[in-house]
Amino acid sequence: MSARLDQYRPYVLGLFRIVVGLLFLCHGAASLFGVLGGAGGTGGTVPAGTWPGWYAAVIELVGGGLVLLGLFTRAAAFIASGAMAYAYFKVHQPMGLFPKENGGELAAVYCWSLLLLVFTGPGALSLDSLFSSSRAADPKREPVTA
Repeated sequence: MSARLDQYRPYVLGLFRIVVGLLFLCHGAASLFGVLGGAGGTGGTVPAGTWPGWYAAVIELVGGGLVLLGLFTRAAAFIASGAMAYAYFKVHQPMGLFPKENGGELAAVYCWSLLLLVFTGPGALSLDSLFSSSRAADPKREPVTA
């Protein structure tokens, strides 16, 4: 059974990456453009340049888009995971020890989901894998030496 499931691992990982990236991107779009309920569900936007909300929204939008596409996945997921760790410890954790009591469940789940992508990579259906396979298949390409 395990071997049978293992053959689908890259595709399920790719779908996981796409879903997490899309959901993360939606948070940034809501905060920056007032769509999907807007910032904090108020229909408004985060004022440009305000710390940390506007910067977090930019990381959510850009990082979520890159993760969704599977482009620079590990780097984008690393930065986005760090942003969610900051959000958890700076915004949520002072209000209580556990995510359930401090409202930080979403930040914690995004932090760990994105950190997982740092270590697993993008999986199948990613621009990263498309570009790496085209570089590896190029016979004229010179090997890189240090």
